[in-house]
Amino acid sequence: MAESINDKSGRLWSLDALRGFDMMFLMGFGGIIYELSALIYGTYDGWLGLQMKHVAWEGFRQHDTIFPLFIFLSGVSFPFSYAAAAARGMGRGAVMLKAAKRLVLLFLLGLLYNGALALDFDKIRYASVLARIGCAWYGAAILYMLVKNVRARFVIAVTMLLAYWAVCFFLTAPDAPPNSGTFSEAGCFAGYVDRLFLPGRFAGKYFDPEGFLSIFPSVSLAMFGMFAGELVARKDLSGNRKAFVLSSIAVVSLVITFVWMPWCPVIKKIWTPTFITASAAYSFALFAVFYWIVDVLKFRRWTFPLRVIGMNAVTVYLLYRIVSISSIAKFFFGGVISLSPDALSSLLLNMAILSVGWLILLFLYRKETFLRV
Repeated sequence: MAESINDKSGRLWSLDALRGFDMMFLMGFGGIIYELSALIYGTYDGWLGLQMKHVAWEGFRQHDTIFPLFIFLSGVSFPFSYAAAAARGMGRGAVMLKAAKRLVLLFLLGLLYNGALALDFDKIRYASVLARIGCAWYGAAILYMLVKNVRARFVIAVTMLLAYWAVCFFLTAPDAPPNSGTFSEAGCFAGYVDRLFLPGRFAGKYFDPEGFLSIFPSVSLAMFGMFAGELVARKDLSGNRKAFVLSSIAVVSLVITFVWMPWCPVIKKIWTPTFITASAAYSFALFAVFYWIVDVLKFRRWTFPLRVIGMNAVTVYLLYRIVSISSIAKFFFGGVISLSPDALSSLLLNMAILSVGWLILLFLYRKETFLRV
């Protein structure tokens, strides 16, 4: 499919660019926008600044899209990687084994991110963002390989969302305080399952946002990404037609979200089904735009800074946890920043943090060094 694939690597140009756009918000770009909001509105609580913060419980902001978009994009890439593996002569069993190894590696990297090397295993957080990505991708990948019929897989994805909604809507945690709602932090049944079975500490008070039950809706989201990947991989449709279908799905997902919200609020921390449909709407829409501009119209040069990030996305996540990028930025740019007005110093620091992180990734890119998991 010459219109959509990177000629050298066999990767979608738009996929790497969009993944880079997504991860850039964790590298300092979100902080840049946050500081710009203060300059524009005179407060950090302006609309733009609030988009760079997670909602406390119910609602949906741009910062809430970073994680689910990454899961969606991991799904988009799988039909291509699976086809490439088959072309190299790998059987389904070998691919499944490789997928299982990837799941284990992501789980271990998640433990590393959460401080496992401190060896305080009673207080470590066993759930993690990386483990959730691994579980969502692995579940969707196994279903992709075992269930060939696209409609059957779509039914499975929707059924998981409906079943999870039924649990969230009808079941209250037995140990919840009186009058706790089923969609409340203390009353949600997903939290009760975590309290029963999840060892270690939680990221939340009553549960972990990457706990057990919410794995199922995240698998559905990864499956939606795979549907997008399968669509883009088709050779019987034009690029314009594919982009139109992707954007149409985004609209439908958004409508479903608003229709469903009275019975299912959008809550990221427990991955409610409407959070999944809202994330799917955002993800399909952005992917449609990037795919159309980058792979259909072939406007690609501008994507290079994003692809440098997107091709080493897991490295970004670990790098900013293990290495003090802000200290490096202050070492090189602290003098210049100290001469700037106070109103600009935080903005310039975030710009320096983004620049330093990107230059490290550029070095790795030039050396063709990528963390593949």
